[in-house]
Amino acid sequence: MNESNQILLRGITWNHTRGYLPMVATGQRFNELHPEVRIEWNVRSLQAFADSPLSDLADSFDLLVIDHPSISAAAEGGLLIPLDALFDREFLGDQAANSVGASHRSYIYNGSQWALAIDAAAPISGWRPDLLANAGAGVPQTWEELLDLARRSLVALPGLAIDSLMHLYMLCAAVGEEPFQSPGIFVAQECGVQALRLLQELLQLCDPGCLNRNPIHTWELLTSGEAIAYCPFAYGYSNYSRRGYGAHTLEVGNLLTLDRRTRLRSVLGGAGLAVSHRCIHRQVAAEYARFVASAECQTALYFDAGGQPGHRSAWLSETTNLRANAFFLKTLPTLDSALLRPRHNGYLTFQNAASQLVHDYLVRGGSEIGLLNSLDKLASQTSFDQTEGIA
Repeated sequence: MNESNQILLRGITWNHTRGYLPMVATGQRFNELHPEVRIEWNVRSLQAFADSPLSDLADSFDLLVIDHPSISAAAEGGLLIPLDALFDREFLGDQAANSVGASHRSYIYNGSQWALAIDAAAPISGWRPDLLANAGAGVPQTWEELLDLARRSLVALPGLAIDSLMHLYMLCAAVGEEPFQSPGIFVAQECGVQALRLLQELLQLCDPGCLNRNPIHTWELLTSGEAIAYCPFAYGYSNYSRRGYGAHTLEVGNLLTLDRRTRLRSVLGGAGLAVSHRCIHRQVAAEYARFVASAECQTALYFDAGGQPGHRSAWLSETTNLRANAFFLKTLPTLDSALLRPRHNGYLTFQNAASQLVHDYLVRGGSEIGLLNSLDKLASQTSFDQTEGIA
């Protein structure tokens, strides 16, 4: 077919095998099935994926792979097409029924579906069995066991600003209160102080480089090095549990407990596929999105290309688990119990500023009460409805 007669859809995703290659593969296959349609995928950094606004991207691309906290601003700003207008109830119902944790629900705002949960993730634990065996150590089951392992310089975790804030959410929930339960209050101060001190103590026992690493850097360190044996929580990437992807294959599992009773609940991540308001071929874009999000594609082509599926059937599939060292079955309980961040407009303003405040505290130290007062002030100044909370 003459390229001048083709429909061109431009998409933007994030720059990792898991984020980019499955979109290229599905775009190529869709073109083979529909020669009149060409899909061109571009990338941005993981950091930009997490905290950059969508306004500029929505004006430049037809298809957007996005993080769910950006949904409210995108919806209220008219940046996305509500998918209820593009898909029938049966398809969206199947997506909801086959959600991994709250992934599908995370893209619902004001009663409309704004993205399809094509990718599911949350912080999980991961380790190198060979290095733990060499050290005569087991996989930590409690916080105290984790600290003991960290004292032996065997532990790493991602400590960039956004990751540090997600760790804080997780620890606040574990010690007694999920964030954003009261208007203008980040979390009860007693709970916040305890959570901050737990996180600070752990990071102080680890390589200072942790404070400059994201989850990808952390998993790369574990799979390529010969020193770090264990990561207690980082957003999971099934790629590192696949034979041949890294120098070593990771084992993964659930999160540990604080006291053999309270298991940590991490904060949901993942990615959704949305259609931009600027897309003039909306039905074609919707047909492609349906193809990508389908169980058939998610359990085969999408996974085969390095993707981390969002459809539950792929997490339960014998084939995907066989090829990914049971990554999906071993971590599914963690994702099913994961906390959901607020999605109301204004939350990203809080997240971006709060991340830096928490990171500064972890790097330089300071008063926990002073930091929590600053987080409360920031919470009261941002416009999102905190009663949505993390649930």
